[in-house]
Amino acid sequence: MPPRARSPERRASGTRTGGPWSWTPGLPPSSRVVARHEARTGPAPPASVKTTYIGAHTVPVVGTPVRTFVGRGEERRRLEVLVAGAKNGEGGVLVLRGEAGIGKSALLDHLRRSAQGMRVIEATGSQFETELPFAALHQLCVPALGDLAALPPPHRAALEAAFGLADGTPEMFRIGMAALELLVTAAGSEPVLCLVDEAHWLDDASTRILTFLARRISAEPVAMVLAARHGLDELPSVEVTGLADDDARRLLVDTRATLDETVRDRVLAEARGNPLALLELPGAGGFALPDASSVPSRVERSFQDRLVPLPEDVRLLLTVASADPTGDPGLLWAAAERLGVGPAAGAHAEASGLVELGPRVRFCHPLARSAVYQAAAVEDRHAAHQALTEVTDPERDPDRRAWHRAQAGAGPDEDTAAELNRCATRAAARGGVAAAAAFLARAAALSRDPARRTERTLAAAQAHLDSGALDAADGLLTAVTVDGTDPVALARVELMRGRITFVRRRDGDGPAFMLRAAQRLAATDPRWSRDCFLDAVEMALVVGRASGVMDMVVEAARSAPPASGPPDLLDALLRLATEGHHAAARPVREILASRPQWTRRPALAGMLAVELWDAEAHGVITDWVLASARESGSPLTLRLGLGMAAAGAVHTGDFAAATSAIAEEEAVADAVGVEPLAYPQLHLAALRGREAQARAVIDSFTAEATASGTGQTIANADWATAVLSNGLTDYPAALAAAEAATRHGDLFVAAIALPELVEAAVRCGEHEVARSGSVSLTERTEGSGTPWALGVGAYARALVTGDEDDFAAAIGHLEKSPLAPYLARAHLLYGEWLRRQGRRRDARRQLRTAYDRFADIGMAAFTDRAAAELRAAGADVRGRTSGNTDDLTAQETHIARLVADGATSKEVAARLFISPRTVDAHLRNIFRKLGITSRRQLRDLPALRTPTAR
Repeated sequence: MPPRARSPERRASGTRTGGPWSWTPGLPPSSRVVARHEARTGPAPPASVKTTYIGAHTVPVVGTPVRTFVGRGEERRRLEVLVAGAKNGEGGVLVLRGEAGIGKSALLDHLRRSAQGMRVIEATGSQFETELPFAALHQLCVPALGDLAALPPPHRAALEAAFGLADGTPEMFRIGMAALELLVTAAGSEPVLCLVDEAHWLDDASTRILTFLARRISAEPVAMVLAARHGLDELPSVEVTGLADDDARRLLVDTRATLDETVRDRVLAEARGNPLALLELPGAGGFALPDASSVPSRVERSFQDRLVPLPEDVRLLLTVASADPTGDPGLLWAAAERLGVGPAAGAHAEASGLVELGPRVRFCHPLARSAVYQAAAVEDRHAAHQALTEVTDPERDPDRRAWHRAQAGAGPDEDTAAELNRCATRAAARGGVAAAAAFLARAAALSRDPARRTERTLAAAQAHLDSGALDAADGLLTAVTVDGTDPVALARVELMRGRITFVRRRDGDGPAFMLRAAQRLAATDPRWSRDCFLDAVEMALVVGRASGVMDMVVEAARSAPPASGPPDLLDALLRLATEGHHAAARPVREILASRPQWTRRPALAGMLAVELWDAEAHGVITDWVLASARESGSPLTLRLGLGMAAAGAVHTGDFAAATSAIAEEEAVADAVGVEPLAYPQLHLAALRGREAQARAVIDSFTAEATASGTGQTIANADWATAVLSNGLTDYPAALAAAEAATRHGDLFVAAIALPELVEAAVRCGEHEVARSGSVSLTERTEGSGTPWALGVGAYARALVTGDEDDFAAAIGHLEKSPLAPYLARAHLLYGEWLRRQGRRRDARRQLRTAYDRFADIGMAAFTDRAAAELRAAGADVRGRTSGNTDDLTAQETHIARLVADGATSKEVAARLFISPRTVDAHLRNIFRKLGITSRRQLRDLPALRTPTAR
């Protein structure tokens, strides 16, 4: 950029090297420089105005500083409790939430000053850094980066990649674990106090990591306090509101502003207890007319009023300071030199009370920064950003440099757009998907070439979609102009609209968009077209068949281009839908046996495996997913694998393993900031059969499914109700639920719900319903031919026909399978039939076996049902328990299970994304609940042993 035109006065005060005018960037101007500047321009504003700490608010007061604190008793009490807990090794977090100027920053300042014996580390969110991934986290970690070498290599590499210190694409939860370890290491010598101001301006990546940290410091000597106007709703908070009338009047009096009583009352009324307003409004030009704008807006205008009398070069210096969120004085003064602004301007800037130019550039309040920036002329803002572009190191800070460059001009600029595109690539590689979206959107706006603009807009929309910003993605798609002859671009738009529609409303429109995309791509990209058809299938499975969506998708998929290689999952689904299970079972099983055909769709493959009653195939798929996830570190894949593992463990009767998998999935979900999977908990609650607990889970699941309209989810809830009700012998409720679960033939759910339907219908005397259900089930199970399928089909058929050979066959088949709950059900049904036939001795043998198996598994409802049948058959029943682990939470069960298998606290911590100290705290609770005192004793508890150890 050519040098900015300067007035003679500005040229005279320009920076020189050598002589009396020399100065060092980053240091405040010397008194000699100020004296020379005053000789030409007149004296600076009165230096007698000093910063004084009154009411925890920085106010201009003449005279000796006085320190008092006005009000805020409850807020201070909460903060004192938090700090005291951290000093005792019981960390915590508190969000101070309130409007601008309400006193949040003052409370942080008070905490900073009063935190004796604590290491204070700080970060401040910035409106100008919301697009830079991990910008705020980097601020927070800088003081502790000296301990980086002490972290395990994977975590050190993750943090280095996040901060741009090394190449890599770390997952968010690995960055979180690394940050947690760094924080815990920093707290090794003294407790740590983390202060985060302006947290509503945190970049998305930092917000997620700080939330991760906040949930994991309960057993650490760490206190975290964040000040925000809004957001962070999931964390403990306190609302900071206006001062009470007496406190507000006291604060106004303490400012020693000369106001008559009428004006003072007007100020108090207008400020509404906002401390910053009480400090700023008395000098804001009076209150002749009421102002309908908000208090922060009026305070912001009061800051802007301070700019009016300042010389041009001082205002430009303040504009540069407001445009640079780093607060680096070296950058400020280097940029100022480029603009011809001399160091003497700094004295006037500081005297205005708007900014402090010390080792770090600080505005008196975040509103002051935005007020200065907004008040600057457009050309001055552009000039400030251009100067900052020129002085920002392109090697050390390329993203911030590109951002400044993008703000330095108003017109399209392909070079800048290309640089922003590279920034987006770097941000995405570091896990900053939201930042990548922002860079790409700005790159699109600066693109000259229409094709590149469209490509970058679509990429930005995809990044927004991946980050969960659906409205932003939708807005960008609306702005896309696609040539009607470009089927690929049109298909991309359809795909994104489908995902947005599906996630936002969960109606039947999502699959329809996917189908249109598939049809557009059929001629130009057959493989992608088939993928789109599978996307439509997966969406339709969630939406359900109630609106005919699945039927529509299957019909459209018949026109899909043929697979380029062996039959794939789309072929498998079409064969099941068109030929039925008996004809399609073998070719579908062959597809499942070919790993390359399902590795890109393991969830769908797993559902097909259960549809075929193939527990072995489901286990193979689950093991592959878990192994792949642990190798790649993908949280999405790991959550899928853990969910599949939990469901598989439930149906094999290993409830401890299911609980462990659920706990680990919840830990991963919490680490990445999403809701945990609900269906594994639903399946566990249904088979475990503790009525109150199960109904609570089912009701919650049903409410969520009904609100979102997801057919597959609703069907799962209906199946769970049927299982629970059959266990409780509430057969009418079981029949109604099973009919609902099987009504639309949903993949996976309808298959396992049919046995519940047959049993409930037989007990209710609905023989035709039972017979029809048995025929449908037999068609599915005989086509499958697995021990699980043949056993379940046999006992369901026996219920309808009363053929004793079918009961015996069911037990024989299921003894060859790992599905323990179904084998116990076969013994129970056979024993009940025998008792009704008057064969009490034979009945007691089957019922005793069923009772023991149910009790061993922990199926409470069916255990009680078997006990009642035993008593009716004339047998005594002694109470049994499955161990004393029932009082443990899911996470405690998982920790106990891992430790029982020999895992160290450090290994458990890495698995659950918590610190070793937190693991030890959980172990103390586990020992107390189990009445034991050592890790070795955990290994002796049968309920905690893995299947291989039994």
